[in-house]
Amino acid sequence: MGLIQEFKDFAMRGNVVDMAVGIVIGAGFSGVVNSFVEKIIMPVIGLLGGTDFSKFDQQIGGNAEKPIMLGVGSFATALIQFLIVAFAIFMVIKMMNTMKARFEKAQEAAPPAPPAEDIVLLREIRDSLKSR
Repeated sequence: MGLIQEFKDFAMRGNVVDMAVGIVIGAGFSGVVNSFVEKIIMPVIGLLGGTDFSKFDQQIGGNAEKPIMLGVGSFATALIQFLIVAFAIFMVIKMMNTMKARFEKAQEAAPPAPPAEDIVLLREIRDSLKSR
């Protein structure tokens, strides 16, 4: 098998395509969450605390020309973004698990389907041959 054909087989498998779709959707979701946190959440937190967290840096050394700064505000923003994304993913997985459990419960509760006519006929023939 040629290298090109092997790559086509790999790239067209369902898992790879699903993963690519997930990455694209995740990138879009990340942009929405970043905007939400930076433009809505952090200004409200800053208003409550009297500080704009996006610009909250702490100087730990250096001099006036080259200060060494800790980006505490940037870290707080990134942490809040992570928590929002993690919670959203948790809720999606929780919803999927709930739906899966409902589906499995419905499958267990459903009565088995009656056998097809040809199966019934074959069983009758088998039983007839056994009784001879």
